[in-house]
Amino acid sequence: MEFPFDVDALFPERITVLDQHLRPPARRPGTTTPARVDLQQQIMTIIDELGKASAKAQNLSAPITSASRMQSNRHVVYILKDSSGRPAGKGAIIGFIKVGYKKLFVLDDREAHNEVEPLCILDFYIHESVQRHGHGRELFQYMLQKERVEPHQLAIDRPSQKLLKFLNKHYNLETTVPQVNNFVIFEGFFAHQHRPPAPSLRATRHSRAAAVDPTPTAPARKLPPKRAEGDIKPYSSSDREFLKVAVEPPWPLNRAPRRATPPAHPPPPSSSLGNSPERGPLRPFVPEQELLRSLRLCPPHPTARLLLAADPGGSPAQRRRTSSLPRSEESRY
Repeated sequence: MEFPFDVDALFPERITVLDQHLRPPARRPGTTTPARVDLQQQIMTIIDELGKASAKAQNLSAPITSASRMQSNRHVVYILKDSSGRPAGKGAIIGFIKVGYKKLFVLDDREAHNEVEPLCILDFYIHESVQRHGHGRELFQYMLQKERVEPHQLAIDRPSQKLLKFLNKHYNLETTVPQVNNFVIFEGFFAHQHRPPAPSLRATRHSRAAAVDPTPTAPARKLPPKRAEGDIKPYSSSDREFLKVAVEPPWPLNRAPRRATPPAHPPPPSSSLGNSPERGPLRPFVPEQELLRSLRLCPPHPTARLLLAADPGGSPAQRRRTSSLPRSEESRY
């Protein structure tokens, strides 16, 4: 795949490794150095064109590899260039492979779910004009050595039939473990426990940046010891003893005879919280005659005594009206 700029000068080595920053590799001494912005733009152009060619070869509706996707994900791309044939002295690109670590839920031979984070083959493409010349194996083997993984430890995202035949031919990967997602794993994937991601170009850069930063981390704060929780007592009727006390009614209702004394051993109250509290015995209904008798025996109020003393004619005997007419005539009206 040819480009209008010098690919051989942009990528000094035969295989170039790029991370999400898409920074141009170190240039050979004695060569002219164009502007850094122009170099990064050329790298973005190469990745975009390789992604379009790979999507077309796999009959995909849209490319899965682009410069914008590389910048937004922690993926690594290995680019293989052709340094032997140099059309117009600018070099050419043979193919690429994109890898990255992903957290996956995969099924084993017993159909049990396992959460793993293997290295995944996300995109792999070799130009049609140079296929079956060993370039794909060269690029794939370089990636395995750089990432320090074995072929059976890889997970492949939606592999094409060409890629499956390639893995079967060069690495004897034939039997797959059925999955419910788009990733394909081969027999032996669970044979060895997956190690954490090997230190690659991305991991080495992050570790160096952490070593340069001298900012101390805040010490872990110790939490106070947890108090022992006592027995949690529910809301019982013992807190409502005041409701059990019989309230003395006002006079003259308190003169009514009381009920018989309750039994010596009353039934125990229910322990349910939903029951109503116990109350004292109710007073019996006072007859009207007894109530009137009690009112007559009630002494007059001191204020009433003063009024009666001040108005001699206002006694009840003088205020009682009697009719002088006979009862027979009074009934006419």
